[in-house]
Amino acid sequence: MKEDTWSASQYIKFEQERNRPVIDLINQIPTNEVNKVIDIGCGPGNSTELLTARFPKAKSISGIDSSADMIKAARERMPDVHFKISDITKWKEESLYDVILANASLQWVPDHKVLFPSLIQKLNKNGSLAVQMPDNLNEPTHVLMRKIASGGTWADKLKDRSKRNKRESAEWYYQLLKDKASTLNIWRTTYFHPLCGGHEAIVEWLKGTGLRPFLAPLDQNEKSVFLEKYTAEIAKVYPVYDNGNVLLPFPRLFIVATR
Repeated sequence: MKEDTWSASQYIKFEQERNRPVIDLINQIPTNEVNKVIDIGCGPGNSTELLTARFPKAKSISGIDSSADMIKAARERMPDVHFKISDITKWKEESLYDVILANASLQWVPDHKVLFPSLIQKLNKNGSLAVQMPDNLNEPTHVLMRKIASGGTWADKLKDRSKRNKRESAEWYYQLLKDKASTLNIWRTTYFHPLCGGHEAIVEWLKGTGLRPFLAPLDQNEKSVFLEKYTAEIAKVYPVYDNGNVLLPFPRLFIVATR
């Protein structure tokens, strides 16, 4: 996606929930001798902050993201860390890293058959590539996005926005990486997030991520109508409990490949 539709303030509305998977991921990194670390697709710096806490003796920790708004927020959050605007697909680095973290970023990047081996090549011996990707394209949240997109007056505007990079299976990544890593740890976890605020809370969560491609081409009136229809569909699927919360299941795929 060429336009920068990311909003750091929207993304961090659910920071506590978004941090759970990256904490689980970072805790599984086996590399002990860590000097140089990078967070690719660092967002507003929440994952970089956790990475810094995990490796306090690292001499160099940096982050890249394609969004100017995200990098601005990351710099404000961690002024002592080097952040720069850079697209993962165009990221070139001659020096090697001990840890490369990609938290909820590589699902937006195509051609994993080439991408993942190339990232492993950027590691020092015993260095680790740690990846977490949402695995939710078949969840009702995303199925309903595509349904609304294809059924409204905006259908022509959004006809290409329903196309996402294919999500591969754990078995696919194992087959791809088994001969390129000395150790390979792959797992899938579904988080069940209780969100306060009913169905609107689910919509707010997704406005920061999955809904972005659908909302970006629409004018303000179309956005309002789209979100109204989407919220109504979400309400049919996700019940509100007597405490006012709604439960959002969120499956994610994790990969830690050590060179």
